Amino acid sequence: MTPVLVFDIESIPDVAGLRALHALPAALSDAEVAEFAFQKQRAKNGSDFLPLHLQRIAVISCVLRSDEGFKVWSLAEPKLDEAEIIQRFFTGIEKYTPQLVSWNGGGFDLPVLHYRGLIHGAVAPRYWDLGEGDYRDSRDFKWNNYISRYHQRHLDLMDLLAMYQGRANAPLDELAKLMGLPGKLGMDGSAVWGAWLDGKIDDIRDYCETDVVNTYLVFLRFQQMRGAMTAAGRKDEETFVREQLAAIDAPHWREFLAAWK
Repeated sequence: MTPVLVFDIESIPDVAGLRALHALPAALSDAEVAEFAFQKQRAKNGSDFLPLHLQRIAVISCVLRSDEGFKVWSLAEPKLDEAEIIQRFFTGIEKYTPQLVSWNGGGFDLPVLHYRGLIHGAVAPRYWDLGEGDYRDSRDFKWNNYISRYHQRHLDLMDLLAMYQGRANAPLDELAKLMGLPGKLGMDGSAVWGAWLDGKIDDIRDYCETDVVNTYLVFLRFQQMRGAMTAAGRKDEETFVREQLAAIDAPHWREFLAAWK
């Protein structure tokens, strides 16, 4: 089977970048620097949401489903710095050439990875292959690559299900819960910066991991809907995922399984 790599990132304000861009005094705390940026952004368009190039990646969580089994893990601070997180993600694509699956990956996660990878000097030839690379099957990437919005090598489920119309986008949390899946547990993206300031890095990682498993389970429903998987096959895969998560025996997976109807 073609490996499937489901991914999700969590980001925080790039405090060091904001200090440099605005020549802010060293006496300002990280929280004060971020609040300065939030206020500038609110004055500009009424939202705290910072431009994508000013989003520092704190966590990338992944589900890898392949012939070798099911694996869920995170590349995260403080064990890795941002440059290492990004490079390891792209190195995984280099190794497996998986189908990428995301929820709003085309609108957020991948552009952030592009900008931040550029800043840190990341190397990702397989990911950027558009049919002119040195790989044996490189020519196939002209017609199906990670970059094109309408190709399947990266499947942005939110974008596709909405027929590429922003007004039709659905929140992952609500759609997952409508399917009887757990949805978000204990946190959402708006709470990540506050959790980071409080030192709750493990909570951010756990939240991101449950998000990628929610996305994988929604992907299974999509596979059934498009005829790539039978209903029985989808249920068997869900049972397999339950067993794999139960074997990890971590608090966030116990909570996730308890919420999975």
